[in-house]
Amino acid sequence: MDYIEVSGKNVDEALTNALIKLETTSDKVEYEVIEKGSSGILGLFNKPAIIRVRRKAQVEEPIYAQEVKEEIKSFSVKHEQPKVVNKKPSIINTPKKEVEYNTVKSEPVNQTLATHEVCEQPAKPAEKVSKYTTVMSNDEIEKRIRTFLNDMFKAMDMQVKIDIDFDDPECVNIEFSGENMGVLIGKRGQTLDSIQYLTSLVVNKGKDKYVRIKVDTEDYRNRRKQTLESLARNIAYKVKRSRKPVSLEPMNPYERRIIHSALQGDKFVSTRSEGEEPFRHVVVYLDRERNSHR
Repeated sequence: MDYIEVSGKNVDEALTNALIKLETTSDKVEYEVIEKGSSGILGLFNKPAIIRVRRKAQVEEPIYAQEVKEEIKSFSVKHEQPKVVNKKPSIINTPKKEVEYNTVKSEPVNQTLATHEVCEQPAKPAEKVSKYTTVMSNDEIEKRIRTFLNDMFKAMDMQVKIDIDFDDPECVNIEFSGENMGVLIGKRGQTLDSIQYLTSLVVNKGKDKYVRIKVDTEDYRNRRKQTLESLARNIAYKVKRSRKPVSLEPMNPYERRIIHSALQGDKFVSTRSEGEEPFRHVVVYLDRERNSHR
């Protein structure tokens, strides 16, 4: 078929006009652009797009392809499956079918448990045996502590002297000494608290009875206690003057107890803990109920 020329505002519109004129689709035509067209300036001097279009030449199907199609068609007709009509079974006329169940007979655990006499007098339960070691000597506790701490300080490349003192069987005091102990204390004692916590885990592993561990160096615990008590008194004075509550920085449970204890006897202020760990903190506020009774 010969080419025909078709125009439009742009190439796409020209192609659409050509497909309408030829009554076909885009996959069955081939075209070439003669003029792309332009919109001009401010709508003036615009040029339409022009294309040459014709139908694609139809390629005759090879004879062998037609033979294959005929063979497939005859095969599918020959082996066509019969249509199956699903009929709902009649519920009324359908006899009930017996269903066999595989039952397993189990022997009773204790025949006497079914009697009334045994129910009135149940057997005593076996005593629970703890899998933990309930007794640990001081020597074993000290061995655990020194082994753990020496390995830790070796990994930290620090020379630290470890002194262990037993106040009682349930409390162990550990004192560190050496150079650069500030590294072991950390910011507000956080590193020291972490060492204390890990040592407690090592010592109490496999024990029913809890052993309390206290770790200190350069009298930090006592100095920190004095600092917190002084802070508590200063905050209480500030609350009394401003009559507004003051929230302290987050502290661990031990330091919060120091604040509560320091202001417990104050007749004008009270304390409470707020928030969730590790951001739990103490709030010091004016106790209006106490003041109203004065």
